[in-house]
Amino acid sequence: MVFVSLYPHLSPNSYSSSSSPIHISSSLPNNSHNHSSQSQLPIKAPTPPWMKGPLLLQPHELVDLSNPKSNKLKLQKHQLSDKALTGKEIRGKRAMKKIVQRVEKLHNSADTLVGSPYVENFPASLEILKENEELRTKGRMPWEMDDNDKFLVKVKREKAVTAAELTLDEVLLRRLRNEAARMRTWIKVKKAGVTQDVVDQIKKTWKRNELAMVKFDIPLCRNMDRARQIVETKTGGLVVLSKKDFLLIYRGCNHHLTSKDSSSLRTNHYEMNGVESAAKGDIFWVESNHSLSEMLGWNADHKDYISTGIQNVNCQLVNGSLYERETDRLLDGLGPRFIDWWMHKPLPVDADLLPENVPGFQPPLRLCPPNSSAKLTDYELTYFRKLAQPLPTHFVLGRNKGLKGLAAAILKLWEKSLIAKIAIKYGIPNTDNEMMADELKCLTGGVLLLRNKFYIILYRGNDFLPRRVAALVETRESELKSCQLHEEVARMNAIHAFSPIEEVPQDASTSGTLTEFRNIQTKFEDTKKVNINLNIQLEAEICRLEKELKEEQRRAFILYKKIEKSERELSKLNAAWAPSEQATDLEIMTEEDRECFRKIGLKMQSRLVLGRRGVFDGVLEGLHQHWKHREVVKVITMQKLFSQVINTAYLLETESGGMLVSVDKLKEGHAIIIYRGKNYRRPSIKLAINLLTKRQALRRSLEMQRIGSLKYFARQRDQAISELELKLADLQQRKEIDLKEFEN
Repeated sequence: MVFVSLYPHLSPNSYSSSSSPIHISSSLPNNSHNHSSQSQLPIKAPTPPWMKGPLLLQPHELVDLSNPKSNKLKLQKHQLSDKALTGKEIRGKRAMKKIVQRVEKLHNSADTLVGSPYVENFPASLEILKENEELRTKGRMPWEMDDNDKFLVKVKREKAVTAAELTLDEVLLRRLRNEAARMRTWIKVKKAGVTQDVVDQIKKTWKRNELAMVKFDIPLCRNMDRARQIVETKTGGLVVLSKKDFLLIYRGCNHHLTSKDSSSLRTNHYEMNGVESAAKGDIFWVESNHSLSEMLGWNADHKDYISTGIQNVNCQLVNGSLYERETDRLLDGLGPRFIDWWMHKPLPVDADLLPENVPGFQPPLRLCPPNSSAKLTDYELTYFRKLAQPLPTHFVLGRNKGLKGLAAAILKLWEKSLIAKIAIKYGIPNTDNEMMADELKCLTGGVLLLRNKFYIILYRGNDFLPRRVAALVETRESELKSCQLHEEVARMNAIHAFSPIEEVPQDASTSGTLTEFRNIQTKFEDTKKVNINLNIQLEAEICRLEKELKEEQRRAFILYKKIEKSERELSKLNAAWAPSEQATDLEIMTEEDRECFRKIGLKMQSRLVLGRRGVFDGVLEGLHQHWKHREVVKVITMQKLFSQVINTAYLLETESGGMLVSVDKLKEGHAIIIYRGKNYRRPSIKLAINLLTKRQALRRSLEMQRIGSLKYFARQRDQAISELELKLADLQQRKEIDLKEFEN
């Protein structure tokens, strides 16, 4: 008896071979087994239907069907024993296969090393396997990590310690947080940020309660750490609890002292900001009506005050990351920082505090390098947009006009950076980013990379010259002009020195001199004046009309090509339709019969509706289906023209073999009433072989509609072309008349 085991450990010969997961074992009697060992010739066995070739087996591999129940019972008992041990069937085929393979490896290693039976040397084999496993896994378990892999683990970012946790007692902090959890009234901070009104409301709340709840709107709700810093800086309180977009602010133990001196603290706060910005560069915050010279004078007068005030400035920026320090170094001297910045540090420059008018400001000198173009290609534009995405924000803007101070700061920034990134403030009414971008583009001459309701990004341009290079170019131009004048004066002095005073040379050569250059310029200006005197508007109108005429002709050409294509399709469909001829032997119907059938047909509720397909083979089948139960059929057509309705009625009469009774106008359309005749017999075969099919009839209707619409538009194009040709001929005639008058 042969059985196939899907589980290798259930087979008694599983330790003999580890390559095949399926084992075939034999349970033949001993005499047959001995007999098969004597004869080794293969025997052809019966094959299942899905096998193509013959199945050759050794004699000892044959199946013995003499006692089929014995091994089956053993297998069932073995399976029952497995279920009794585990409570369910064996799980994890891959895991069990790996376990069996490892046990077989132990068996083989024990036989080769010791040469003793497997059962006696099993502990030694386990030790060898353990040593090999330790070498493979480097002495650690699979779930243990190596030291080199520890950096791959995402380390949870530690929560930053707030100022309230550092200054307040734990008992007081716990009490304040418990009280904060029960608060239900808050102060709304809108898009404009923590304005002075919000600060006043917070301090007004502190008069009644030691805690104030603040809820933040966009954009500060996206960065609550920055919101906490701004609130603590402007109010002087401590944030004891932060939850979602809410902050709970504690007024502090010395609230009465701060409330009395709030104005002095506010002025001191702005003075310190001014000190910080002045310590970083030359240009800093002044009022909008102050000029650049007054700014520099203020810096010189208050140098001592700045030197003493720098010591008290918070040096948090120095301790920041390398990214923040480099950005601060880039923005040094451009202006005061925007304290209400809603994103992470570094803080950008507040462009609204820069002066509106800068005396003597002019757009920079631009000169494109040789073999290059000032216009950006599509690839360069895409590259600069991608480059500007990770850059920090340099300026924050909230006004539409008066941006000369910002333009001067942008020009100074462009000496260090290619791109200027400007963010638009939230919550400020009547901001127009298009007006901002246009004015900045006119003042700086840069290239606008991006403009939306959040950012304005300007590229300095390929023809931008830094301040020093522009100064060198201007000095070089002035030197060239002075050299030309000096050369001209020397030439004239030489001519006067070597020629007699009485004889003045009439034909002195002026080639290569400044005089020749000026003469050429005057001639060129005269030709310009002549061209200007001509009617430039007339030339522009002629060019416009010629371009429009060319476009109309192109469209008309396309329309006529489409009409030709539709006519070819329609001719093919019409060729497949051969209407029948009128029969010569017709039945006679009296007027009384006609009137009777007409009244019967008009009163009928059942009808046959003709759609856009018209008369095709399915319509005739519908007619005969109606005539199967009644003598008269009513056909409703939606055609508008009466001539088309009459043609459809005669076509139905001819193709069906019936008699046309009448054509009447109804609300639904025209009703065509047809009588089947006295000698009517229902046809046994399809009659309308000469008509179109339903699909062909739809195509024919579409092509007819397409041709009608194309011809209508083609007629409009022809009219427009004729009008443009007349206008162009009139303008050409006016141009010739003007040229003749100018020549005379």
